[in-house]
Amino acid sequence: MAEAVLFQARGLAKSFGAVRVVQGLDFDVRAGEVLGVLGPNGAGKTTLFNLVSGDVAPDAGQMTFDGRPLGQEPPFQRCRLGIGRTYQVPRPYGGMTVFENLLVAALFGGRQPEAAAQARCARILDECGLAARANQLAGGLPLLDRKRLELARALASGPRLLLLDEIAGGLTDEESKQLVALVRQIRDGGVTVVWIEHVLHALMAVADRLMVLNFGQKIAEGAPAEVMASAEVQRVYMGLEVQA
Repeated sequence: MAEAVLFQARGLAKSFGAVRVVQGLDFDVRAGEVLGVLGPNGAGKTTLFNLVSGDVAPDAGQMTFDGRPLGQEPPFQRCRLGIGRTYQVPRPYGGMTVFENLLVAALFGGRQPEAAAQARCARILDECGLAARANQLAGGLPLLDRKRLELARALASGPRLLLLDEIAGGLTDEESKQLVALVRQIRDGGVTVVWIEHVLHALMAVADRLMVLNFGQKIAEGAPAEVMASAEVQRVYMGLEVQA
């Protein structure tokens, strides 16, 4: 039996001035899957995440989450509904410790009781490889640990839908393998994941489906192997001219 649709977008559009960044986009996210999102720079991927998370408002189109229409809810309300996200550029509270960063997300984003929030945050720090950094100020972390913190903080809010924006960039092969294992663990724990990524081998290792964007429009969607075999995807995303 097919999995239920957790998130749905129909006719989604967003322009900045004369530039149409997302154009009439339709897509579904099924509960329990990892949906990978690919596309060249400027394809509209991060703007799409901003629309889903409420960071920007669409010019047109409708979105629903777990059957509930999404309107003008700001990001904190969408977080409380169960939509969590990371950002390409990590945005920790630099003057707080790593643990405090997670605790803020759990208490105010996830609205969890304090004792449960502390236990959850400790477990997530361990899962994300940050337990040893728990009492360090987040502003002093090296880049890779800031990325881990970005993911851990998103998890602390207790999302049902997790939007990952290029969290594998700059990682070594071994770190990428650890990240893939963590994303699988997150999915197996019942969290649905949409992952924008340029590190293709990491995405291909865990994605159930791929969606490819170009100039804000969907040009392919489906099983990863089939999508990557598409001549149009290879031309647009990989710069290859495929002979018939």
